[in-house]
Amino acid sequence: MAGLDFLEIALIGLAAFAAGAVNSVAGGGTFFSFPALLAVGVPPVVANASNAVALWPGSLAGAWAFRRELRRFSKSLPMLTAVAFIGGTAGGLLLLATSNEAFSRLIPWLLLVATVLFAFSSQISAFIKRWKPTPAGTDEHHIGPGGFIFQLVVSIYGGFFGAGMGILMIAALAIQGFKDVHEINALKNWLSAIIYSVAVATFVIANAVSWPHTLIMIVTGTVGGYWGATIARKLPALWLRRFIIGVGGVLTVYYFGKTL
Repeated sequence: MAGLDFLEIALIGLAAFAAGAVNSVAGGGTFFSFPALLAVGVPPVVANASNAVALWPGSLAGAWAFRRELRRFSKSLPMLTAVAFIGGTAGGLLLLATSNEAFSRLIPWLLLVATVLFAFSSQISAFIKRWKPTPAGTDEHHIGPGGFIFQLVVSIYGGFFGAGMGILMIAALAIQGFKDVHEINALKNWLSAIIYSVAVATFVIANAVSWPHTLIMIVTGTVGGYWGATIARKLPALWLRRFIIGVGGVLTVYYFGKTL
């Protein structure tokens, strides 16, 4: 690849592989791939856009794998898809309107929010379910007005940054009373694919993607996603969760340090 040396190719390739593997298991892959792009000198806005394009094929593959579970949401899925489309577009346009300097200042705060939400997602879900329990007899595949509003906010966030987006979706669905892990993953993967798709289209049209970096990451990220789906699920989920939280915490401290 022109303009990239071996160490840079190795760094972003391995980071994308890890991102694909982690996304296929628990979410949080952006914690690996986005900082790697910054480390090799890609400007923040371009790095975020390139990262979204690189991880896009994996989101589509994940959505396709859960197509059977998605059929159970025939009533809510069209509206959820429209909300994800609108939010993803708005987030992508918001990113393109943000300068590299402004986005650099936002990076540690975005990482902090994503890490905290990831770390405490189960506690947040449990608290909100105690505060607003699911009524008896409610259709378990029904999405309420609050769910659509929350999904719009998550979609805007996902189009703008993306780290922790899957965790936010999982927490929102759990809060609304969804219990089947496969169904939650089905909705998460489908909506993530929609958000990534519209964000990717926005970034490509705006010529905001660094293709030499992105093409490497698409290949290794897709391989990582396949490996993650077949191998990484054998790892204890708690270990993986703690590792992601640790990575997010270290990166948050590092980028706060850079802004001082």
